[in-house]
Amino acid sequence: MASKNLVFILNLHCPYIKVGQNDSTAYEAESSLVFQQISNVFLPVLDLLSFIKENKLDAKLALVFSATLCEILSDSEIKKKYNKWLDNLIEFGQKEIERNKKDSAALKVAEENLALAQKNKERYNNVWNCDLIKAFGSFANEGYAEILSTCGTYLFMPHFADMTEILNAQVESGLYAIKQYFGRVSDGFFLPEMGYAPGIENVIKSYGLSYTILPAQSFLFSEVAPQNGIFMNARCQNGLSIFASDEFSSEQIVCDECQDSSKDLAWELSPKALTPFIKEGHARIRTFWSYQNREGKNYSIKNAFQKMQEAAKNFANEKSAVLKKAQIILGDDADVSLCLVFNAAELASSWREFFDWLRFALSASLEEGLKISAPYDLLEGKFKAQKITPYPAAFSEFSYGENFISSKNSWMIRYLRKASERIVDLVSRFPGDGGLKTRLLNLAARELLLVQDCSLAKMVDMNDFSDYATEFFKRGIVSFSNVFDALGSNTVSTEWFCSLEKLHPVMPWLNYRIFSKKK
Repeated sequence: MASKNLVFILNLHCPYIKVGQNDSTAYEAESSLVFQQISNVFLPVLDLLSFIKENKLDAKLALVFSATLCEILSDSEIKKKYNKWLDNLIEFGQKEIERNKKDSAALKVAEENLALAQKNKERYNNVWNCDLIKAFGSFANEGYAEILSTCGTYLFMPHFADMTEILNAQVESGLYAIKQYFGRVSDGFFLPEMGYAPGIENVIKSYGLSYTILPAQSFLFSEVAPQNGIFMNARCQNGLSIFASDEFSSEQIVCDECQDSSKDLAWELSPKALTPFIKEGHARIRTFWSYQNREGKNYSIKNAFQKMQEAAKNFANEKSAVLKKAQIILGDDADVSLCLVFNAAELASSWREFFDWLRFALSASLEEGLKISAPYDLLEGKFKAQKITPYPAAFSEFSYGENFISSKNSWMIRYLRKASERIVDLVSRFPGDGGLKTRLLNLAARELLLVQDCSLAKMVDMNDFSDYATEFFKRGIVSFSNVFDALGSNTVSTEWFCSLEKLHPVMPWLNYRIFSKKK
């Protein structure tokens, strides 16, 4: 019997952020991005997978992991600092309960927020044993999740479509990270920001991957019109299976009852009232606590959840109706599907109730008779799928990745391109060196990969920790250039080199020859 399928793809990528080690109780403001993502994204995703498992739901989620995300979740220093961050948040929450004890509405929200912080600490330490990679891997092994690889450090691939060695290195490092941390081989590859340009499919296919996801306009603007629209997978000319993403707008779901993130307590309270979560004199970081909804009234988690349940039912009804129409047009025996891609960090940051809505949406979709499938499950008979020539596109505001070369961050691309040309040159000049030169070349490769993360350009464009992103980028380019000059002059300061090597002790398995020309 033909099925109607929904595919939920959660992009979990997190840019690499170095958590300071100078003081075991202190952390830089940008480190909060990592801690917030653990609390607001990774733990809720594990809760969602637990919900599917405990309720024996016939559902499977697709999860995207980058090499930098795997490094972050495995970092022992981050694990220790995250627990301290939670302790500070819990102590702040206890102060908020005392401050709001005469305001019943605010007190209710404070109690629920404190309970959530305490639950996160308990689950992180006692349920998942501070090892979220192992937890995700366990769900994947049990068939509740499908792990997709992506570029090792989330490169926006269209900007380097003419530099095959760079694309190869990014794809290869991403695949190696999945193998290293999950002990498995990915079938699917997620294009960072779903950025596609002609030729990228050849790189992906060369690594034995089965499929990728493209923006809907890549399908619809194809030279050959897709006979099945976005409701069935197609193939590139080289045989790589491709799925089209369905448009999802949170603005159609977020309602006045949802929490107003712009009224976060970080901006509402005095510095003294924010301690110990934010120390006096330190930069303010989001607490994700707010007592107002988007209408300016008292926020009620109960009321927000009711609205999310209604929104989830409407979502399921709408997708079911669309898929029914597609099945009527394509034939009753057609297995139709819709792929929905969620940038989990961005949605959770602006929409506190996102994962509650997602849980309701999964249940409502199953009640509608829809199947919650992973992309690989829909590839049966893939060799019969139509071949098309996708149109260049990306998953951004105007669909073509304009925000990665904007008036704010366009200066970054020329340094990336020049450094990318130089690493390929270095590999050809030092193909088989050992000892210190190999360590230098590995360091250069690591620094370049880290600054190739398009999240840095995005942070600069959105003015979200843009000072940190700019400084991190410049430091990485300077470090790479210093290594390049040192190799050219055959001289190096070992003190400088060793200190830089310790600064970013990530991807210890990385070999600079990953940038070599493939024969």
